[in-house]
Amino acid sequence: MSSFSKVVFGVLAGAILLGGAVLGFADSAAAQPTITTLSDKSSFAGDFEIPVNKSQILKVDRAFKDILVGNPKIADVLPLTNRTLYILGKELGTTSLSIYGTDKSLLAIVDLVVTHNVDGLKAKVFELFPDEKVEVRTVNDAIVLSGAMSSGARLQSVVELAERFAPGKVTNMMTLTGSQQVMLAVRFAEVKRTAFKELGINLNVLVRSGATTFSLLSGLPVLGSIPGSGFLNGGTSLVGTAYKGDFTGLLDALEQKGVVKTLAEPNLIALSGDTASFLAGGEFPIPVAQNTSGGGSTITIEFKEFGVSLAFTPTVLSDGLISLDVAPEVSAIDNTTSVQLNGLLVPGLTTRRAHTTIELRDGQAFAIAGLLQSEFKDNIDQLPFAGDVPVLGALFRSSDYLRNETELVIIVTPYLVKPVKPKDLRLSTDSFVPPSDADLFLMGQPESPSTNPGASSHGPIVSQAGGGAGLDGNIGHIIK
Repeated sequence: MSSFSKVVFGVLAGAILLGGAVLGFADSAAAQPTITTLSDKSSFAGDFEIPVNKSQILKVDRAFKDILVGNPKIADVLPLTNRTLYILGKELGTTSLSIYGTDKSLLAIVDLVVTHNVDGLKAKVFELFPDEKVEVRTVNDAIVLSGAMSSGARLQSVVELAERFAPGKVTNMMTLTGSQQVMLAVRFAEVKRTAFKELGINLNVLVRSGATTFSLLSGLPVLGSIPGSGFLNGGTSLVGTAYKGDFTGLLDALEQKGVVKTLAEPNLIALSGDTASFLAGGEFPIPVAQNTSGGGSTITIEFKEFGVSLAFTPTVLSDGLISLDVAPEVSAIDNTTSVQLNGLLVPGLTTRRAHTTIELRDGQAFAIAGLLQSEFKDNIDQLPFAGDVPVLGALFRSSDYLRNETELVIIVTPYLVKPVKPKDLRLSTDSFVPPSDADLFLMGQPESPSTNPGASSHGPIVSQAGGGAGLDGNIGHIIK
């Protein structure tokens, strides 16, 4: 028997006998088979998709005698009747199926495309995320995901789930709905612990949020779950906690007393999953020795950053929850720890840094404290020569020991933001009208009392921070 006859199935009687043998298997493999009718108007009948390890039924509208499969390793094709074919997908791939009539003429050529079984993936995605609009398709041996997701975390979960069905062959074309930009408002404040005692301020300053309170300075007693005033004593100790309240106003009041010093207030915006960084400071040179190709060494200069820096990576989760990876740092040049190399004086750095991952909702804040720094100074004042006399010299000199303790407090507040139209934002000079000669010389007014008709109006996103018109009012915008 020729190799062609081994592939081509014989006469219709043999096909019917084979069909009776495999009919029970076909019913168990495909409870509800897909039936497709081929037309005799064209020899090419298009693609016919079969999930791998699944079977489908192909029905022809004319009686056929022989069939020929291009690659039997990809699909098995068995005739059930002279008009019906049973097709089983064996391996991922594409092969051709040629169908011949009783007169040996070519009836149709079908491309059998064996794809991933995405029915189980579709069912699982709908079970886990019934409110999301996700479309699952197959292209050759890959799974293509499309649609819109409400959060990046859910999108990643769907992609990971699809990877279980087709490892390394998932194409993600899904998009995110809603705001995926995060603005991080950070305030670096340095608190003088010793100044509290000098001013007679109670150290147990607490900020209250519902049933949670925390100390402005770490290590101080904190009491929670007690209603009433925000100034409480006793309890346990916290380094940082999430809160919603006017803690910024408390810092402003303490800053007027000289107890708190604001180092920086950066506002950064980053897309979900991307990193934004900030540096307010400078760079200083450091000599670095490097080996040369001739076996000697040379000195090159590298620059080291110092100052107030911040790097954060936001991830927008579901229901307005924001995951933040925050790395704040405050450093300063310290000449007391400098070293000398080849006649060059290289200063040191005093650094206070933190690295944490937190989850907050839109508009909530988080305080990080406990980054302490202590300075001790010994000042000696004396009369020249007289202060050096043994015993009696103590009468002509005075010693002063100074101790300064500071603590770095970092307030982090994330916001979900969207771009706005230019007309919804304004500058402080938008409503400024230059004074006329009469207003300037006779009335002594530096600006006209009339308003600028061309000034931009405000939409529902932002509003002017209040105050009068012109340059005398409060400038800025309030996020609603």
